[in-house]
Amino acid sequence: MTTNTESQSNSLDIVKWALVVILLAAAVVGNQMYSEESVLVRAISVVVAFVIAGFIALQTEKGKQALSFAREAQIEVRKVVWPTRQEALNTTFIVLAATGVLALILWGMDAVLLRIVNFITGV
Repeated sequence: MTTNTESQSNSLDIVKWALVVILLAAAVVGNQMYSEESVLVRAISVVVAFVIAGFIALQTEKGKQALSFAREAQIEVRKVVWPTRQEALNTTFIVLAATGVLALILWGMDAVLLRIVNFITGV
């Protein structure tokens, strides 16, 4: 009985996703076909179509999983300890200094290798 319910749910999800694709395609094609209409009217129509498609997508199993994931991610973001402004500035300066030092080292190595290659090739 569980397999029957799962296959029924899966087939309904396929129908829902097909409806989502049709709505999004209709929004794109409709926007192109009615290009002489007001931009505001077309923009509102496209947004409404996208909202309806999103609502339908959230009714599928994958949509529910995505919504659950987004909620869990939001909870995790609240737990993050963000650096203070001073800590962010200090870290930025350290990264800039390290980048500058490494750039100088690579520039020096390039110059030395260029001289060696010129000496060997006689150019």
